[in-house]
Amino acid sequence: MQTRHEFRVNRRWAESALVLNTVVWGATFVLVKAALADVSPLLFLALRFSLATGALLALFRGSRGVPFTGKAVAAGAFAGIFLFSGYLFQTLGLQFTTAPRSAFITGLTSVMVPLLAALVYHSRPHVSEVAGVLVATAGLGLMTLEGAGAAGSVSRGDLLTFFCAIGFAAHIVTLGHFSENMRFQVLSVAQVGAAAVLALSSFWWAETPHVRWRPAVICAILVTGLLATALAFTIQAWAQQYTTSTRTGLIYMLEPVFAWITSYCIMGEGLSGRAAAGAALILGGVVLVELKPLNPRLHPPR
Repeated sequence: MQTRHEFRVNRRWAESALVLNTVVWGATFVLVKAALADVSPLLFLALRFSLATGALLALFRGSRGVPFTGKAVAAGAFAGIFLFSGYLFQTLGLQFTTAPRSAFITGLTSVMVPLLAALVYHSRPHVSEVAGVLVATAGLGLMTLEGAGAAGSVSRGDLLTFFCAIGFAAHIVTLGHFSENMRFQVLSVAQVGAAAVLALSSFWWAETPHVRWRPAVICAILVTGLLATALAFTIQAWAQQYTTSTRTGLIYMLEPVFAWITSYCIMGEGLSGRAAAGAALILGGVVLVELKPLNPRLHPPR
């Protein structure tokens, strides 16, 4: 049994590692968008997740005392379905929207995590959560509606990325549910392996696969497969033993900030004034949902 002090120390390390994830993921928006000019989306995901699965199997091959039980593998595979859906919609969306817009809309994941958790655990959303959703929705409208009003003016890429946020939120809630009772090694391999199987079983018929082996494609596959998938989701599966799904969502709100900085520095791709105002509202909504300033009784003094 861990003491309370040991648990707090582990939680600090876990949450610091999750911040590292946001830096890596934020940087990959630009890499993936550049690679998609030379590789079809599902084939890219198949290569990414296959590389990550191979790396994880090699990493944990010699692990002793790690029971790969059917229940644990099934739990990881279930999380992997949501993981794949999130990346599928994000990768498809990146073909039709900019990297910063994709990153900030993906940031809605943090808003959706407590709402999905409330739905799963049959609890009533708090006032701050409802207010945060309304603020973030207003921000999403500013960012994605080009004209004065019509819903038809929402870009295809923005809409696909919105569905990606739902998938990622479901993944965080699912992983948080299972990570307390199951070894993170099993969850890591099973979820990434399931995503690889889904991508490999669909790319050859759901699209016209093509790839030109240019440096941008090779770099994107290596970075996303090894760092942004194998390493990052192993870190997340380990870290969520020591922190909550909601706190994970709060930390992940940093991802679009790092994505915007990377995109601006490398490609000069920024946000218009209207889109920047929408991004600020999205971040404000996330803060309301995660910190719950309208529910001070939820934060007893420590």
